[in-house]
Amino acid sequence: MEREPEHIYLDPLDAIWLTVAERVGFRVERSDEVYASTDGRGTMVIGTPDTLDHDDCLAQMILHELCHSLIEGAESLGVPDFGLDNETSTNAAREHACLRLQAWLTAKHGLRRVLAPTTDFRGYYDQLPEDPLDGDDPAAAAAREGAERGAERPWAPHLEDGLRATARVVEVARELGAHDPSAKNPPIWAPSKR
Repeated sequence: MEREPEHIYLDPLDAIWLTVAERVGFRVERSDEVYASTDGRGTMVIGTPDTLDHDDCLAQMILHELCHSLIEGAESLGVPDFGLDNETSTNAAREHACLRLQAWLTAKHGLRRVLAPTTDFRGYYDQLPEDPLDGDDPAAAAAREGAERGAERPWAPHLEDGLRATARVVEVARELGAHDPSAKNPPIWAPSKR
């Protein structure tokens, strides 16, 4: 008879971002039926590892969804998928704003590449200027509004706490040499060899 395990391993970055999500007001579940979705009642559903891209990680996915909530505002927390259409390109400008905000938040902690998005919008993200909030297009303006909301509840102080904690984990990995893609053991983030 197989014994029920007494303990399970949880990736440290996953643990950080599951805690951030919970403190902001989300329970995170995994499902092979979605990529990422929210129900408007406090549940964030992220795809299971086998349904995601090889370069996705739970931490980045949670952060990205939280950035969507910042762009759309507190009232969007009670609406499925923050009121966005994630099946078509109808909300491309809102996605661009989310990416700008994500780049700005992560860059402050040296995490812009570590927590980069992996979707079809990655090219857009990679081409953002050093200050992704700069510019007069609607996406930059919406990202600036989202950045202001980040200092408010329910996001503050949890989002910033999560970014600081992630930066510490990444720094420890770098100190051990985990930043070298040519090392025998792969780093926690690196360009794919595919």
